[in-house]
Amino acid sequence: MKALAPRIAVGFLALVAIGLAGCEQQQAQQSAPPPPPVTVAKPQVQTITDYDEYVGRFAAVDLVNIYARVSGYLDRIAFTDGQMVKKGDLLFVIDKRPFQVALQQAQANLQRSQADLDFAVSDLQRAETLLQDKTSTAISRQTYDQRQQTERTARAQVAANQAAVAAAQLDLDFAELHSPVTGRIGDRRAAVGNLVTGGSGGTNTNTLLATVVSLDPIYFEFTLDEASYLRYKSMADRFASADQPVPVKLGLITEQGFPHDGTMDFVDNRISETTGTIRGRARFANPNGLFTPGMFGRIQVPASAPHPAMLVPDVAIGTEQTRKFVYVMAPGAEPQAPQTKYVTLGRVIDGKRVITSGLGPDDLVVVNGLMRIRPGSKVVAQEEQKKPDAPAPSAAN
Repeated sequence: MKALAPRIAVGFLALVAIGLAGCEQQQAQQSAPPPPPVTVAKPQVQTITDYDEYVGRFAAVDLVNIYARVSGYLDRIAFTDGQMVKKGDLLFVIDKRPFQVALQQAQANLQRSQADLDFAVSDLQRAETLLQDKTSTAISRQTYDQRQQTERTARAQVAANQAAVAAAQLDLDFAELHSPVTGRIGDRRAAVGNLVTGGSGGTNTNTLLATVVSLDPIYFEFTLDEASYLRYKSMADRFASADQPVPVKLGLITEQGFPHDGTMDFVDNRISETTGTIRGRARFANPNGLFTPGMFGRIQVPASAPHPAMLVPDVAIGTEQTRKFVYVMAPGAEPQAPQTKYVTLGRVIDGKRVITSGLGPDDLVVVNGLMRIRPGSKVVAQEEQKKPDAPAPSAAN
């Protein structure tokens, strides 16, 4: 009996251990959390246009250097440095007195030559009358020819003096310099009282007085590579219309996105042999003067015709080293482990990412709850609830 007692105790302890293990296993099964839920949705199919982005600078449509056209002393400046001027506004006045005197002298010379012409005409008419009288010998043929020559010379002198008057009047008009365009003028390059040089010597000898640049509209110039040019050319041949200029968008370095709309205006006629690029130019409205010539900007140019594309929320994109992926699930409410699909990404549109390859239109993509997914673990898929369409605004009474 004494030898049997230890065996009975060991068997009892083994039964107790087995019972405790079963209870612990049952308790663990009862306390295991259910598979976490995740939100899934099909990719959104939307018609989009692909864009290329370039960096460039603004350039004035009209940039005019104001040079003195006549020589003289600067008498007046009629603007403030940097102000907006309109076409025809007075900018500079050169001392007019020498040009007024020259005009008066030219006018006097014209009056004298006109009097000589009047006398020569009447003298010629008297000679013609005497020459027609066959009975009179008061005038010879030679005398008549001399008076005819005098009349022609006087008439030529009148024409020359008329041209001199016009030239003197032009010099007097050039003493006032007006803005040829509407825009912003820079600072003055000469002060009142300085002698400025004009004439026909060209810009190397004429005095530069100021510069005016137009602001509205304004150009944006950028360069694109040869491959992009060929792609745009092919697209333009198929889809572009002469009545529909190519729309582009622009953003400044301090702005998010591309909030400004414009149109393509010009593409150069040759590709640079040194850089392999070609110059493009777009046109933008600038009523508030926000854009300034020389300012940097970013431009979006359409790179394709409108086409359907699949979009998913940008937060649904995962990263594995250099590859991008999304989690997809099969239809059904049963717990399942998400599958990984590697995708190729496009640009972001309103917070959603364009998927160019790797995804099908009927795939259920995990769009919410990605942090709950663990390798090999199961989750429960819940389809995303579509937001109801906003009611159309009612017409105002």
